[in-house]
Order: sequence, then structure tokens, then C-alpha cells
Amino acid sequence: MTDLALLLLLAGFQVKHVLGDYVLQNAYILEHRRIWGHPGGLLHIAIHAALTLPLLIAAGVHGELFFTILIGEAVVHYHIDWTKDNILHRFGWGPTDRQYWWLSGIDQMLHQFTYLVIVGVIAA
Repeated sequence: MTDLALLLLLAGFQVKHVLGDYVLQNAYILEHRRIWGHPGGLLHIAIHAALTLPLLIAAGVHGELFFTILIGEAVVHYHIDWTKDNILHRFGWGPTDRQYWWLSGIDQMLHQFTYLVIVGVIAA
């Protein structure tokens, strides 16, 4: 892929993330993501996977790499959110607490690092 195509792919992952984490997320998902294996958390990951599919297809990813990226991203994304939500719940941090925002920022940074790794793997 060209450098421009890789940058566009990274931008696509960022748009996908906003859609999956903000636009398409609802109270049911948010209330249940901290419960490991709960359908709310699984729904969140299914949304992200569905949004990743067209990006991988557009990038020409296929075969084993296609499924490795799709499943790998789902597992990593799920556990980043699950960990954050459990920490917030355990300490009772909410939007008025500084720690809530620190942890939310770290959560978002880890998701973006995941997309950098995916694009790097595709580039290689």
C-alpha cells in the first residue's frame, strides 16, 4: 500500500472508533461492559468488528491475516474497555473526578495504539 493509502486507512480506523465508541454505543452497552462475557460488552465488540470489516476489505487484507486482525482487535478492544470500566466501578470514579478523565484518556490512547499496530502490520 502507498503511504497515502496507509494514512487513509488509519483515518478510517479513527472514524470507525468514533462511530463504535460514541455514535453507536448506548446505555445497555455502557452499563454492562464491565461484566466479563455479558451480551452488552459482546455487542459493543460486534459493532466494532462490523465497522472494521470494510476497512480490512478496502485495504486488501485477506486470509489468515484478515481473521487474525479482526479477532485480535476485538479481544484487545474488549479487554481495554473491560479493564477501564472495572477500575472506574471499583473506585467509584465518575466524570467529576480527575482520575476518570485520566483513565478515559489512557483508554482512548490504547485504542489508537491498537489501530497504529494494525496499520503497521498491514504495511509490513
